[in-house]
Amino acid sequence: MFSRPRVLVLSASIGQGHDGAARELVRRLDRRGLAAHVVDWTDLLPTWGRRALRDLYAPSVHYTPALFDRIFTDLEHPGRPASLVTQRLIRAAERPVLALATGVDAVVTTYPLAGQTLGRLRADGRLGVPALAFLTDPAAHRLWCHPGLDDHLTVTDATAADGARYGVALRSVGALCAPRFSRPLPGRTRPRVRRELGLPDDVPVALLVSGSLGMGDVEEAVDALGRHPHAWAVVACGRNSALRTRLAGRDRVVTLGWRDDMPELMAAADVLVHNAGGLSCTEALVAGLPTLTYRPIPGHGRANAAVLDAAGLAPWVRGPDELAAAVDRHGAGPRRRRPSRPWWTEERDASAVVARHAGLPLDEPALAAAG
Repeated sequence: MFSRPRVLVLSASIGQGHDGAARELVRRLDRRGLAAHVVDWTDLLPTWGRRALRDLYAPSVHYTPALFDRIFTDLEHPGRPASLVTQRLIRAAERPVLALATGVDAVVTTYPLAGQTLGRLRADGRLGVPALAFLTDPAAHRLWCHPGLDDHLTVTDATAADGARYGVALRSVGALCAPRFSRPLPGRTRPRVRRELGLPDDVPVALLVSGSLGMGDVEEAVDALGRHPHAWAVVACGRNSALRTRLAGRDRVVTLGWRDDMPELMAAADVLVHNAGGLSCTEALVAGLPTLTYRPIPGHGRANAAVLDAAGLAPWVRGPDELAAAVDRHGAGPRRRRPSRPWWTEERDASAVVARHAGLPLDEPALAAAG
């Protein structure tokens, strides 16, 4: 009787990018015939560490951006205070991770600190099964890369190239986002969604995203779009109700809370404007929606912006007048309903790589039944 290989996926509920990628990986693994489940790595930490990561992330980006940027930089250097504190967290999770990994055939993480825990355990022989990291950020970072890991997977070739400076091999396997972002939508979707949102049919529309926490200089981005004589801004405020309240009532601005219909919202827009390079940015690239970076958040936001700009995936727009002009320049052309090349194939996909590491070859008969 065929026994399904088991995979442990470690994520972190800090925003939605890590969790979203983890959920999609589990869905694909299940279709391949593997048994996978997600555990939040931050739940394995002592209370002080869990609260520091979950509760201080957004406030530090909002209120002390210079400090957040300094911490991000210091984490590249092992001897600095931020790195020393981070190492305590990484080590604190080792014992519970080992307990969870009992009986599994592979462990994968979509969160950088969890990858460091796995890398340490794998390097010293305590973890006896393959361990992998899937980089959800466009820019690599020392915390994403560990020589003890069996594989480092990235969305794009640009990220794989960026990570080479850390002395580990990275390979691009495409995005981990729901397949509905790459599927063409009916032609009536765009006018229907615009009608529902109260948007005119004949004006450029920019979809502004700032993660599930609504972080960064969103209001400044809205002001910059207001310099365009006709453009409307649809602002996805996520779970930041205070941001939505502040933007309410502005001319040519539609504010939204948490939404599950992002593919339809992207179909109604002409361009996406982001500030972090997170999951929504990846989804837009997969959907073929032109993407711009404006006022990126400190730390990983700016690092992601630089990689995306250099690769030509999302231009980094520097000033308000330039943003208004970029809406016309990048959003006026005909929409691509699919990316110019496939973002993944059966052989070049994160779940395929994980399946191999878990001991399930792609020609396993169970895969045919999984579909």
